[in-house]
Amino acid sequence: MLSKLKLYDTADDTNAYQQHHHHHHHHKYAPLEHLLNRGVPMFKQLNEAEVARAMISRYRRDLYERAECDVVIVGAGSAGLSCAYCLATRHPHLSIAIIEANVAPGGGAWLGGQLMSAMVVDKEMEPFLDELAVPYEEGGPNFVVVPHAALFTATLLAKVLAQPNVKLFNATAVEDLIIKRQQQSETGEGPGKSVQQQQHVVGVVTNWTLVALNHHSQSCMDPSTVMAKVVISATGHDGPMGAFCVKRLESMKMVPKLCGMGALDMTRAEAAVVENTREVVPGLIVAGMELAELDGASRMGPIFGGMMASGIKAAQLAAKKLNLV
Repeated sequence: MLSKLKLYDTADDTNAYQQHHHHHHHHKYAPLEHLLNRGVPMFKQLNEAEVARAMISRYRRDLYERAECDVVIVGAGSAGLSCAYCLATRHPHLSIAIIEANVAPGGGAWLGGQLMSAMVVDKEMEPFLDELAVPYEEGGPNFVVVPHAALFTATLLAKVLAQPNVKLFNATAVEDLIIKRQQQSETGEGPGKSVQQQQHVVGVVTNWTLVALNHHSQSCMDPSTVMAKVVISATGHDGPMGAFCVKRLESMKMVPKLCGMGALDMTRAEAAVVENTREVVPGLIVAGMELAELDGASRMGPIFGGMMASGIKAAQLAAKKLNLV
């Protein structure tokens, strides 16, 4: 299953990307002694109001520009970030917003299993690790070991956020979906003509995470919105913010009752999550372990190749939906 997954949308995209990144410029480290004077950095005087205005101005601009974008990715774990990386690098003209409920993006990919630092990844995902320039070592016949899960996540996150077409909104929760009825087809003629309509996800409803977690303790604080041509949800399995989008769809009876995640089986879990990465309802693609809650797939545990592959597949599905491939 994983071995058949393409990392690239087209051969031209692959060649162009590899040529662009093939030559690495090696610079000697610049001496830093000149930055210090008697051990104390010589910083110029700052105006606190100007610092505040700079943050407000930049963040306001980001909010303004991303009020409507091409793709919204909900959740910045290993699946969501892998998706963002592939979309942003292969389609640099796309406007992409990533919405992450936690202050720190990365989800559960900062550690391996049981708070251990190493990350285990299926061999099929070696090309992805190579492209990211994340080092790894042989671990078994079918997997490799990244010495530090945090190195993979930090590298992927840095490469995603370095793309000018990506903006991350962390400490921001998705509180709801924006759903509109869109005309699909017409049948019959004259007075007997009927119009078939279908509900489409066309965006998300957002709020500060601290507000979203405390609606019960204060008066109503209304949210904001982000419109998108495609929404990709990768919020993980059930938890305080996990599996949010599929749980919301269930509450509106747009999907059947959630099956809930099954017991751990790494091989079955990875195959199911990658195979079932799909557009669940019009406008909403679901990736990663959120699918396990919807479909009843097995728990995956501390293996990460399936999460990366699911994110890559979600990116390919989004590109196809946007008529880019």
